[in-house]
Amino acid sequence: MEDPDYPFVSVIIPVFNDGERLKLCLAALAQQSYGRSHYEIIVVDNGSDRLEEMKAAVEPYGVVTTVEPIPGSYAARNKGISLAKGEIIAFTDADCIPAADWLAQGIDYLRSTPNCGQVIGKVNVFFADPQRPTLVELYESVTAFPQAQLLRQFHGGATANVFTWRQVIEQVGEFNPQLKSYGDLEWGQRIYAQGYNQVYAESVLVRHPARASFQEFYTRTRRLAGGYYDLKLKKAQSVWQRQIIFLHTLLQHLTPPVFFTINTLLDARLNGMGQKLKVSLMMVLARYISAWETLRLKLGGVSNRG
Repeated sequence: MEDPDYPFVSVIIPVFNDGERLKLCLAALAQQSYGRSHYEIIVVDNGSDRLEEMKAAVEPYGVVTTVEPIPGSYAARNKGISLAKGEIIAFTDADCIPAADWLAQGIDYLRSTPNCGQVIGKVNVFFADPQRPTLVELYESVTAFPQAQLLRQFHGGATANVFTWRQVIEQVGEFNPQLKSYGDLEWGQRIYAQGYNQVYAESVLVRHPARASFQEFYTRTRRLAGGYYDLKLKKAQSVWQRQIIFLHTLLQHLTPPVFFTINTLLDARLNGMGQKLKVSLMMVLARYISAWETLRLKLGGVSNRG
């Protein structure tokens, strides 16, 4: 029987063709301050075709491995949940590097917060070369993983860094595998609707590399736009409502990002007016990419995998 002071935890990590960064994640998890006998790591391969790379990543760490062929990280997380033995479930991603006290801090917040349904931790975005960040990296540094804001506005957070109780999942249900993005926020909203407390914790920390290339920026923007549109359509009760949702979403994306630009000009994380203006222009571009993706989906396209 487990010591009640050290509840057993299941860490669930979906992965798709990302063996090299998964190695860093698993190395960090192997060095946790929380006792190794009190947690398991479940890696869910989501249909990778680099099998040797994936095998090399997990072999040194003795983790539980499984495969979920249905595309999408939420389907993969659900597969991990089905195998989990822990009273507590912790989620992170293959490209995240948890701090050494990540588990200890997350568990402490979960246990010390009354009626806690979800702990949402901080995701620190870092550059490949801090002295020479790319424009995409700068954009990521002010837009990626705004966990506190997501909790405040949407009652959820990115599953790059989330803790919950198994009993909460049993009550509110697993992730919606049909969503390619924003499924973590939809799941968080169900937790909120059941009356659970949700807390943001800066000391529950993982690091995440900023996306650096335009291709990565373009792919992520399309994925998020598709996930957002899919999530909105879930609420539609009729064909008429679907039309309204489409028009409203399209208008949102085509509206100039005035408030973002103002906040960017005041953002101390960016150096000089040049960086601030370039990041503002990146948001304009992201809006237009999102508008085009929404139109593509409206015309019968399928959203990209999460």
